Amino acid sequence: MRTVSTLTAVLLAGAGLLGAAGGAQADSPSPSASASAPTAEDGPTEAGTTFRTAAAFRQGQRAVAEASTGDYLYWVFPADSGQRPTVTAAVTLPEPAARHGSSTWRIDVYDGLRRRQPCVYGTQSRAAEKEAASVELSCTLRTVRPWAETWDDDPLPGSYYVRLTVTGLPEEDLGQPFTARVGAVSAEKGGAYAGGGSLAAPLVPGATTEEAAEADASAPSAVEARAPEGGWSSGWWSDRWIWTAVGGALGALAGIAGHSLTRGSGRPSRVPPAV
Repeated sequence: MRTVSTLTAVLLAGAGLLGAAGGAQADSPSPSASASAPTAEDGPTEAGTTFRTAAAFRQGQRAVAEASTGDYLYWVFPADSGQRPTVTAAVTLPEPAARHGSSTWRIDVYDGLRRRQPCVYGTQSRAAEKEAASVELSCTLRTVRPWAETWDDDPLPGSYYVRLTVTGLPEEDLGQPFTARVGAVSAEKGGAYAGGGSLAAPLVPGATTEEAAEADASAPSAVEARAPEGGWSSGWWSDRWIWTAVGGALGALAGIAGHSLTRGSGRPSRVPPAV
């Protein structure tokens, strides 16, 4: 029995180490390990001024816009389940000689229901001194889940809006020109954050549950038009299935080994047949 206990403990320890390794990778607080910096590839060269007019870009692209200090700038990008998006913004400020003091800049991220999503990492708001040439902001969201209860505010698959504006500066500096560069990348977190269901449709503007049946076959639907590169995931598959299969295999091996060790070699030869 001691041998069986030892063998079982070894197998369970191995399963625990595999699970801990997967969990550590999923819970890593640094998005830079799995996400690359945005590039200038095919990004929009203007920004919207409301949610409805937000300029669309995809993850990995760099959106650029020129505006006046005091404007609200809006962009929108898609994020799918299992992704942890990181939004970055770089603001090139007006010439220091033209400014009258420091300024404070801020980015906010909203989901497809226009709920503001909190940043778990990054500098969402930052003050720039009068002599500063630029200011950089970042916001790492929580991992997007495939499904959530109606009362939860968890991030869900769909469109994500980025809003950039200045929140504090001398009144004399309003209206001065600046340049903003915005991008987004995601770290893939996989099955560690998989849920028990999926949405009927991603949270994108114009998406309805009947749209797939009514849409013109020659024109992409709103869901398709705003899909990330590679399309939306189905929501049912995640690498959690792999860990489940590995755990089942380890349990089966432990049962077979325990049975083999405890059943013995049969009836001892020294025992009389009648006993």
